[in-house]
Amino acid sequence: MKRFLTFLCALTACIPLCAGGKKDKKTDTFTVKTTVIKPSYRKKMPSGEPVQLSEVWGWVMQGKESELDFDFPLTDIGYFAADVDTYGKLDNIPDRNILGGFPGRVHLVLVCDSKSLTHFILDPAFGLRDRLIADILAASEPFDGIQVDYELIPGKDSDNFMTFLKLLSAGARKKGKLFSVCVPARVKTISDDTFSYPKIAELSDRVMIMAYDEHWSTSLPGPIASVSWCEKIAGYALTVIPPEKLVMGLPFYGRSWANEKTAQGWYFSGINRIIDQYDSDKVEYINDIPTVRIKMKVDVTCWFEDAYSTVQKLRLYTSRGISSAAFWRIGQEDPEIWQWITLSSADCLNSGL
Repeated sequence: MKRFLTFLCALTACIPLCAGGKKDKKTDTFTVKTTVIKPSYRKKMPSGEPVQLSEVWGWVMQGKESELDFDFPLTDIGYFAADVDTYGKLDNIPDRNILGGFPGRVHLVLVCDSKSLTHFILDPAFGLRDRLIADILAASEPFDGIQVDYELIPGKDSDNFMTFLKLLSAGARKKGKLFSVCVPARVKTISDDTFSYPKIAELSDRVMIMAYDEHWSTSLPGPIASVSWCEKIAGYALTVIPPEKLVMGLPFYGRSWANEKTAQGWYFSGINRIIDQYDSDKVEYINDIPTVRIKMKVDVTCWFEDAYSTVQKLRLYTSRGISSAAFWRIGQEDPEIWQWITLSSADCLNSGL
C-alpha cells in the first residue's frame, strides 16, 4: 500500500514545464526551467527537419501561466477559461495582462462544465443567452479572439447551440475578433450531430478538432490519440472543413490504467519520474506511440505522448495539407517537442483576420 500511495503522489505532482524550445540543441536531455530531466527510458527521437506550421496554438490554464515560455514557437494562446456561474453570468475571466509579454494572439476561451446550466444559457426561453453574449463580447475587449469550448450540450439544444454560435460570431466579427469553436473528434458524418463540422465551419474563422481521448480514464487501456485514428479524423475533416479554417488538436498528456482504480491523466514529467522510480525502462513504441508497463502491487499500463509520437502526428497532418495545430495543454509536454516545430512565415499571425 505504501508503494501504491507513492505512485499516486508522484502522478499528481506538478513541475512547471518551460523549455528554451528551438534555441536549445537536440540532445538526450532537455531543460525544464532550471531542472534537467534525463529520460528514464530509451527514448526514440524524430528524424529529419522540424515540422513547419503556419499556426501553432497552445492552451494555457489560469494559475499555470508559469509553464509558458514566450520563446515557444506559438502563434496563438487559448487562455483557459471563462466559465458560467450558477446564475448564468460570465465568471472567472482570465486576466489578459498576465500574458502581456506574449507577441502573438491571445484568445478568451469559454467553457460551461454543467449540462443543465448549458441548457439554461442556450435556450432563449430563460432569458440568459443574450445577456451572456453581451458579457462575453465586453470581456473579449483586451483579447484577440473568442473561442467556444462548450462540450456538454444536451441533444435537444443543438439548434439553440447553432443560434448561440451565430449570434456570438457576428458580435465577434464586428469587434474584429477571430472566432473559433472546439469540436470533438469525428471520423464520419453523424446524423443530427450537435457538433456538425460544416455548420460550425460556416460560422467560425477556425475549427479546433480535439483529436484526443481516443481512450479515456474509464475505457480499456490504449493511446490517447493513435496515428491511424488521427488519420481518419483528418481525412474526414478535410472533406467538410476548408483547410484554412482547420486546426488539429494534439494531446501532450498521458493516462494510466490499472487492475485497481488508479486511472488518471498526468504530465510527461510525472510519468518520466514513475518510469525511473520503478526501473521500468522497457518503453516500446506501438504504431509510433510510447507505452510502458509498470510493475508494482497493481499492474499499471501507461500510454503517453513524447516528442517522437507528437512529431509523427504533425507530419501526418502536414502531409495532408493541414498547416495548423493546437496542443492541450502547455505544461504537460515533453519539452523536446519545441525543437521540432518551426513557423512557416513571420506574418502568419495575420492569416485569416
